[in-house]
Amino acid sequence: MIEKFSDKEFESQDYRLVDARGLLCPEPVMMLHNTIRQVSEGGLLKVLATDTSTERDIINFCEHLKHPLLSWQKESDLYTYWIQKKIAPERSEDV
Repeated sequence: MIEKFSDKEFESQDYRLVDARGLLCPEPVMMLHNTIRQVSEGGLLKVLATDTSTERDIINFCEHLKHPLLSWQKESDLYTYWIQKKIAPERSEDV
């Protein structure tokens, strides 16, 4: 379940901005994919988009790749997504 957070709760933290406003599918998800590679595990990303397909595509991206989608909202024609880069589980080194 995705909880509702205000931007203020995230804005005070370090995050990377993905500004995909005005871009159409598949560009917003491609930008997100490229940017998330540059972020440390547990890091925050804020995605701004105007393409309605991001409502489906970004949610699916997060679910498929296991990046927590912390919050998202739509105001007028602007979608805002807050995503946390997943933290990879530690591997046990059993010999």
